[in-house]
This record gives sequence, structure tokens and C-alpha cells, in this order.
Amino acid sequence: MGNQELNQTCQLISCKELAKRLSLSKRQIFRLNSCGKIPAPIRIGGSVRWAESTIAQWLKAGAPDRKTFETMQQAGGE
Repeated sequence: MGNQELNQTCQLISCKELAKRLSLSKRQIFRLNSCGKIPAPIRIGGSVRWAESTIAQWLKAGAPDRKTFETMQQAGGE
């Protein structure tokens, strides 16, 4: 991570909030996560959170699976 990224505020959202935004249940979010269908979460202690900016990029890219999305990010695409 660069200094510019560190200086930006990173809004984290919970499973409940992600489920609400995607119109899914919390259980379905955890299923999609275990199958690698959504971006990898950030784990803080026992909490699981997603970066709001990452979810926005993922949706903008057409909601590809995790592996495809990570490859797109590494290549510089959104």
C-alpha cells in the first residue's frame, strides 16, 4: 500500500450491511465468501469486514469471482 492509500479513509462494512446492500441474507454472504464468489474480507480480531471501496469496484466490474477480481486489480483494471 502506498502513502496515498494509507491517508485515505477506509470505510469498512459488516456482513449485515453487505447483505443489505446486495439484497441477500447474512448466511448467503458467508456462503459466497467461503466459495470465493465475493472479494476477500478484512479480519479484525473476530470481526469480518469488507472495504466499501473494494465492494464498489467489484460491483462496477460486474461482480466476478474473487480470483478474477484479484487478477483484474493486479493488472490495474477495475
